[in-house]
Amino acid sequence: MRLSAKSDYALRAMAELGAHPADHSLKAEEIADSQDIPLRFLLGILNELRRARLVTSQRGIQGGYALARPASEINLADVIRAIDGPLLSVHGESVATMRYAGPAAGLRDIWMAVRASMRSVLEVVSISDLITGDLPPAVRERVEEYQNAEAERGRALDGEAPRRRHAGRTPQTGTPTPT
Repeated sequence: MRLSAKSDYALRAMAELGAHPADHSLKAEEIADSQDIPLRFLLGILNELRRARLVTSQRGIQGGYALARPASEINLADVIRAIDGPLLSVHGESVATMRYAGPAAGLRDIWMAVRASMRSVLEVVSISDLITGDLPPAVRERVEEYQNAEAERGRALDGEAPRRRHAGRTPQTGTPTPT
């Protein structure tokens, strides 16, 4: 599954807007500079977010963009859907309507599980959660699962040395796990 650059930029712009007081508008140029997003691309994204009623815009010297509702009430799935449409479709079709023949029949169930998994993260993380880094426990668990799996594969994250899991020891510190 690929997340488009457009959705990535939209999420970054929403985080930038949400990090400011609700009564404070930001100019597109400020968002573009802060998040290193090409301005022309950002203007199109902000227009789509405005049409989806996720941001408001005001013209003039005091104008700019602001979130249309509190950051805690906008989830990541709302933003991605506004920019790219459904979280998962195959050949432009909803996974619920797909049918496969013979040995591939199980693919529909796989796509449904993938979609449900994506929703279980993207629909529960709000822009506010993103800004504060205070992710819901179930999402934090998924992050740790990912980090541990990458460490098992010998892949470093964020420039860190690879972490190896050892039975009875925590992967982060190597200290014994509580029993």
